[in-house]
Amino acid sequence: MTTHVSRPAAKGAVIEVDERDFQAQVLERSRTTTVVVDFWAPWCGPCRTLGPTLERLAAESKGAFVLAKVNVDNNQRLAQMFRVQGIPAVKAFRDGQMVDEFTGALPESQVRAWLKRLAPPAAGDTAESALALEQSDPAEAAARYRVALGDDPDDTATLLSLGRLLVQQGDPEGVAALQQVPADAPEFAQARAWLTLVELFAQSDGQAADALAAQVAASPADYEARYQLAGRLAATRQYDEAIAQLLTIVERNRGFRDDGARRTLLALFAALGDQSPLVVDGRRKLANALF
Repeated sequence: MTTHVSRPAAKGAVIEVDERDFQAQVLERSRTTTVVVDFWAPWCGPCRTLGPTLERLAAESKGAFVLAKVNVDNNQRLAQMFRVQGIPAVKAFRDGQMVDEFTGALPESQVRAWLKRLAPPAAGDTAESALALEQSDPAEAAARYRVALGDDPDDTATLLSLGRLLVQQGDPEGVAALQQVPADAPEFAQARAWLTLVELFAQSDGQAADALAAQVAASPADYEARYQLAGRLAATRQYDEAIAQLLTIVERNRGFRDDGARRTLLALFAALGDQSPLVVDGRRKLANALF
């Protein structure tokens, strides 16, 4: 009977891993550090090309990731478990799960690009990346804003962004986020303005902008439909068109909702901020409509 002696936890940039310690050295370790696993074999020519490149990049990364080497000849069950069809097979693990992979001896430039994708965004970049995702993937954008707030709970600009995004989606968590912006924060006035717009978003929630636009085209004096269209446009960040619809109501029917279109316009201007070119142009057009 063979007795296996547990190896101490490896601390270097490159470690050798087998079936006995894969759980600890790869899956558990990946909860705190990205682990890149190189499935290889001594007889494999492409492995001998890629291996030194991975090892050098791991050393250069200064702890950004750990490279775990798995000899498939000696660890066939691991190879089967992770469906290694050809080698070298490189798989990245984070939070106990495989998150990316490639097969074959890629050129160093491509390996570097692949590794760069694995790096979590720096704390200062998280909110910026969230902003870029708002239109295409609002759920992911909200998740990134939450991550940024986890890194810096006092970041009132990110708190405003999260609240704004969520109220546009009709999520009540957005109201709570906006209410947390403190009165002494530079973003306080904008947060209050977005809270004012919550009712506008709620009234148009669930309605398609195209259907509302068709209704307005068929009945231009249907100011209620036009108002709801403005809400749907603003909720989907089509601010210029939302402003145009509200201006039309102000010009044609100041009495609508007791001058509600003008008040909503002012709230939208405050929410977007005076530095926005849309606000500068919108205020000028509003002044022309009023005087």
